Amino acid sequence: MAVAAQDREGLISASQQKQSVGWVLASLSLATLLSSLGTSIASVGLPSLMQTFGASFQAVQWVVLAYLLAITTLIVSAGRLADMFGRRPLLLGGIAVFTSASVLCGLAPTLWLLIVARTVQGLGAALMMALTLAFVAETVSKERTGSAMGLLGAMSAIGTTLGPSLGGLLIAGLGWRAIFLVNVPLGLLTFALAWRALPAGNKNAQAAHGKFDAMGTVLLALTLAAYALAMTLGRGHFGALNIGLLAATALGIGLFAIAQKRVKNPLVQLASFRDPRLSASLVMSLIVATVMMATLVVAPFYLSRGLGLDAAMVGVVLSTGPLVSTLSALLAGRLSDRFGAHRMMIAGLTSLATGTFLLSLAMTKLGIASYVVPITVTCFGYALFQTSNNAAVVSGVGAGERGVISGLLNLSRNLGLVTGASLMGAIFAVASNGARQGTGQDVLSAGAAARGMQITFETATVLALAALLLALFLLRFAGRIQPGIA
Repeated sequence: MAVAAQDREGLISASQQKQSVGWVLASLSLATLLSSLGTSIASVGLPSLMQTFGASFQAVQWVVLAYLLAITTLIVSAGRLADMFGRRPLLLGGIAVFTSASVLCGLAPTLWLLIVARTVQGLGAALMMALTLAFVAETVSKERTGSAMGLLGAMSAIGTTLGPSLGGLLIAGLGWRAIFLVNVPLGLLTFALAWRALPAGNKNAQAAHGKFDAMGTVLLALTLAAYALAMTLGRGHFGALNIGLLAATALGIGLFAIAQKRVKNPLVQLASFRDPRLSASLVMSLIVATVMMATLVVAPFYLSRGLGLDAAMVGVVLSTGPLVSTLSALLAGRLSDRFGAHRMMIAGLTSLATGTFLLSLAMTKLGIASYVVPITVTCFGYALFQTSNNAAVVSGVGAGERGVISGLLNLSRNLGLVTGASLMGAIFAVASNGARQGTGQDVLSAGAAARGMQITFETATVLALAALLLALFLLRFAGRIQPGIA
């Protein structure tokens, strides 16, 4: 009888624990959805903002850039603060800041106040993005880390996919302010769920991290801002200002490294980068994000000019990639748990390289299939790599570093997106312009679009193969890799 009662209590306890983890994942999923939706939904409102405020495109684009720059410059610091003071209060604070800033965005009377509010919103998003990955490692068993990462990846893809369509409907029915105010009820729901579900954490571990590295934070933020601006200013024309910003970036990196060696409690432990697992994972994440950005900046031109699709059809076909990523992320998590994160990284990068190679063929005679089939292969590989890579990294670091390491993972991805937007866009422009020389055409022709597509994705394939070689390099030293990674 006593044994049976104990068994029942054990089953009840296990059931309660499983239910608790489920609520945690639900709150983290909503936080991920919020931050990705904040990125994608604003871009569709730029034409309305130009009309409302009588501003130029260069001015209104800062509504998007301010948000991305805030995330890029602050995400590592957000993770470090969470390691020091606790992830629960910082994540709750991030949700509160994001939601409050959404109200300010929706009520902003001028464009510059809207840009300031978007910067604050980006701060909240940085906290959410840095801490969702760290919470997974803290609350989910290693055997289920991949599935949890897959869920977060799917929610991120849903936010990216949903943003433009939802934003268009809201602007058509309620005006541009609605694309920011829609975040308020979702933010309140996320905050309430996170307040109820998130664990408090280990206070003793938090107290042992000492003072916050303010100098390192400022240097890193300025360095990252200089790089991001160098990649985004000029709209494809790389001039003296861009070169100067890159020089400032190089100087900032040097000063940051010196500062980290001299402080007792550095923002980033530089010794961590001696671990080939972490360094290679961050580099691979940056490369893969650079490759994937080509599908966003180049594909619309290929579909509209190369295949001759109208605007509505271009939108439908472009949704294939995010949809595949959403569905694949859930499967990728299960595959990572079953076969090992590192093996699935290699499989994902192989699929990614195959897909980009097929895209480089740019076979316009096959019509829409010449894009849909390769992008399906590409996005499946991306989802498989991203999920496995995140699972491998966060499960392989100590509890006291999960916040800052999660921040570095997100930073590498953001830097890859920023780099890809500039690099891949420039390659496409040069390649397509070269194909038009001597034709006397000012409008991008089908042949020029196809040629630009080929050159851009040939470059992307080379980058994908470089990431694959890094993953194979890690496999060569699999004996030194922890079970959660191998």
